[in-house]
Amino acid sequence: MFASSTVCPRRDRSAYSGRVTATPTKVAAFFDLDKTIIAKSSILAFSKPFFTEGLITRASVLQSSYAQFLFMLSGADHDQMERMRAYLTDMTAGWNVEQVKAIVAETLHDIVDPLVYAEAADLVADHKASGHDVVIVSASGEEVVTPIAAALGADRSIATRLTVEDGRYTGEVEFYAYGEGKVEGIRALADEFGYDLERCYAYSDSITDLPMLEAVGHPTAVNPDRALRRTANEKGWPVLVFSNPVSLRSRIAAPSTAMAAGAAVGLTALFAGAYTYSTRRKRK
Repeated sequence: MFASSTVCPRRDRSAYSGRVTATPTKVAAFFDLDKTIIAKSSILAFSKPFFTEGLITRASVLQSSYAQFLFMLSGADHDQMERMRAYLTDMTAGWNVEQVKAIVAETLHDIVDPLVYAEAADLVADHKASGHDVVIVSASGEEVVTPIAAALGADRSIATRLTVEDGRYTGEVEFYAYGEGKVEGIRALADEFGYDLERCYAYSDSITDLPMLEAVGHPTAVNPDRALRRTANEKGWPVLVFSNPVSLRSRIAAPSTAMAAGAAVGLTALFAGAYTYSTRRKRK
């Protein structure tokens, strides 16, 4: 079951000061999202419904499509990620948070369903069957990552959190789940839930996630960019190639009863949000 909301640790929280609150005996598998579990950038994938609902312009859609093309062609290095972060925070300043959540809920399966790698879904199911927690770790915003993680049957997630005032984004970032930020989130969860990081697993496609991969005992490169492939070969890490996107709905009934129940809870919440949003639109 999707056991908790997205974890975006605050730097000033004493609970994450390094003090272990549970005996580190549990195992978790930490999955990057974009090009590791799904075949596109999760945040850019929602540019069209954001345009339909008036949040972005046609020019922004075209810019997002071009960014998506570059992302698929060569991945994203540090400078590209920083430019994308600045672009997205500027673009979302002033957006209504609940409207964004409702749009994601309404369009999630139309957009994400065709993008999930079958190999990734199998690997998630294998970890669940082995008694491991599954954690989605992504630089995308929590409003996008949390429902995707729920639909995948993940136990929890780590994602970027934007600053919100009066129900709207300010254009500032409160927590950035990128690079060392991902490691901060992972260590926070390890402290809270008792994960033994030496026994844990991590999967990613990008050299920018090298800190996350090095934070666990069992790192694996998935669809790696050139720099990560070279590093994985040097370190003797496994390299996996995922190339078969399938419908997420076709995968829901396949895993164990416990995982299916968790997915059903996530789907119910998503459909409830979609119904609420659709009803509100009809009343306008």
